[in-house]
Amino acid sequence: MTTPYAHAFWSLGDGTGEIRQAELSVSGDLMIRTCYSAISRGSETLVFKGQVPVSEYQRMRAPFQSGEFPGPVKYGYSNVGVVEQGAHDWHGRYVYCLHPHQTHYRVGADDVVPLPPDVPPQRAILGANMETALNALWDAAPGIGDRISVVGAGVVGALVAWLCARLPGAHVQLIDIDERKRFLGEALSVDFHTPETAVAEQDLVIHASASDGGLQTALSLAGFEATVLEMSWYGSREVNLPLGEAFHARRLTLRSSQVGSVSPGHRPRWDHKRRLSLALSLLNHDCLDVLISGESHFRDLPETLKRLSQSDDDTLCQRIRYG
Repeated sequence: MTTPYAHAFWSLGDGTGEIRQAELSVSGDLMIRTCYSAISRGSETLVFKGQVPVSEYQRMRAPFQSGEFPGPVKYGYSNVGVVEQGAHDWHGRYVYCLHPHQTHYRVGADDVVPLPPDVPPQRAILGANMETALNALWDAAPGIGDRISVVGAGVVGALVAWLCARLPGAHVQLIDIDERKRFLGEALSVDFHTPETAVAEQDLVIHASASDGGLQTALSLAGFEATVLEMSWYGSREVNLPLGEAFHARRLTLRSSQVGSVSPGHRPRWDHKRRLSLALSLLNHDCLDVLISGESHFRDLPETLKRLSQSDDDTLCQRIRYG
């Protein structure tokens, strides 16, 4: 039975949000009922607070976004649902879609990726985070036996560290100022450190803390002619970064990574959908459930995002349930 209306979450761009009725599209091969979605602590809290720079309005658009920045805007890109209407071979299948938080939606078959059979839908909400981490590894090109530091133990940073640790002989340290995240080291089989105890002279440093202090720590840990890969996105906030001291003497490379474009080394053969399919397949490890540290209902999204936008909140990935 067709559902003529759905409900969707809108960020108003001033630190508030609301649930609104949404009329379903009449086009699209598949009708999907959302089971879970996830909140990106980075981009979505910036959108929620209206901190997307004017220069980035177009680049920051989500695939199925409605409205314009700074708001109101229907924004989000990590949605797992089940196909309720469509071709027979799609009916009942769990799929991943870069769709905002909405109870039902209609899209084309080319707009979704079926979940691998060994990845539960409750965990598949990490798909966008894993895709970002995967693209970062393609950009950083870590090698066998490298000494690698990841600064910032959020969801993306933790996934980057976990992927790096799977390289033969690699020694990986995950660094964060928050001692409450120390449990991630044991769960993901990496060494956890605070900046005070982190080991320097690293072959590669990846920064994902979105803080001035974190980037300064990343630079201080890099060895001679090493690369510091910057994954953080700061929105409209300026970054204070001292490029004096030993930056030039060490001949460091500071490079950006962003998931909007496939890494240059893979771009000739990989498109976004192939990359996302690979990212989803990498989520078939139970240890990654540790990254989903909060869950709330869709109807509570306005208050949930308000809480997550506070800097002292220690939630990693917040799962939104719809049932």
